[in-house]
Amino acid sequence: MKNTNEPSVIVEIRGDEAANEMFSLVRERIIKPLVDVSLHSFDLSLANREATSDAITLQAAAAVMKHRAAVKCSTITPTAAQVENYGLSQRWKSPNATLRKALNGVIFREPIVLDSVPRIVPGWEAPIVVARHANADQYQAADFTVSGAGSLRLSFIPSDGSAPLIKEVTTFGSDGGVALGMYNNMDSIRTFARACFQQALRLGLPLYFSTKHTVLKEYDGAFVEAFEAVYRAEFTHLFARAGLSYEHRLIDDMVSFAIKSSGGFLWALKNYDGDVQADIVAQGFGSPGLMASVLAGEDGKTCLFEAAHGTVARHYKRWAKGEVLGANPVATIAAWSRALEHRGALDSNDELVEAARTIDAAIRQTVADGVMTADLADLVGGQSRVGTAEFIDAVAGKLSFHRGRAVGQAD
Repeated sequence: MKNTNEPSVIVEIRGDEAANEMFSLVRERIIKPLVDVSLHSFDLSLANREATSDAITLQAAAAVMKHRAAVKCSTITPTAAQVENYGLSQRWKSPNATLRKALNGVIFREPIVLDSVPRIVPGWEAPIVVARHANADQYQAADFTVSGAGSLRLSFIPSDGSAPLIKEVTTFGSDGGVALGMYNNMDSIRTFARACFQQALRLGLPLYFSTKHTVLKEYDGAFVEAFEAVYRAEFTHLFARAGLSYEHRLIDDMVSFAIKSSGGFLWALKNYDGDVQADIVAQGFGSPGLMASVLAGEDGKTCLFEAAHGTVARHYKRWAKGEVLGANPVATIAAWSRALEHRGALDSNDELVEAARTIDAAIRQTVADGVMTADLADLVGGQSRVGTAEFIDAVAGKLSFHRGRAVGQAD
């Protein structure tokens, strides 16, 4: 498959542990034999982030912003114990957080629906894409214990020197209690809203946003108002033209709706809510190994694709001891195929888009033929289990021809 214009570039970000082994196998056995695309590679393994003082992460972020299409392997964000175990000079930041900040982007989690794999929520026929506002709220809150009687206040001190705003929260009795102070930023909320609307348009899905603004009238109310303002100012006509809708729903009502629905929508949530509901959706569609992730920039055109399952440390430890790697590579293959599809859409390269769809079809046919890793075989029942490499080879074996014609061969 040759491009007639400038070479198509996909930024490839390598990572850690079992995820990196899967990532490399997919690149070598599926992607390179099928398509001719330029890969700009960055090694974000923990060892290389240490060796470069994490400069490699900033270099990767710059490349993603430049080329707008990227595929990423899961990486380790070290714990305090791992700093000691790996002999690190410091506790390096999450690469995903650095990339998200650079792209001013939002992470969307999307299940890969395989007809041959039973779903725990059987009515879900089409994907439910979860958008999580991964900024502040509980994750950057100040929480503490109070040991006795006293008053709790929140205060805001304006930078312009005007009078402070003091909010009386509660009065504790002699047994004390616990307290939490959390916040968010309006610019981040608007960026989140804009990215959600852009992604809904890209995927052709209606958008729902859910909060509990009846309880948190000011806090959640600010989110609701921001979404509505961005929608009315920038997206009403675009959604109408695409035949899509936007609606805010209370989160308890939305949870009930989601369970009873057949899927097929984008669900935007605040930070904690999105963290929880993404896991529920992943399991409801069958397996966390079937959950894809995309970091989408605010511009709606910059996308970084990744499997959502992390580095799969449990499988890596077994593999390091000599066992056959048995992790499910479906989401990793899908991350590559979606990066190809996005690159093709950016370049108006129909062949590249078709190659990506061919890979997706090969995944589905492989599973339908009964070739499954342990997590999928356990769901289906009565199927023999294969290792990671065997599954990847089975998918690769279906890619030489598609509908009776060759897809393409890289030099």
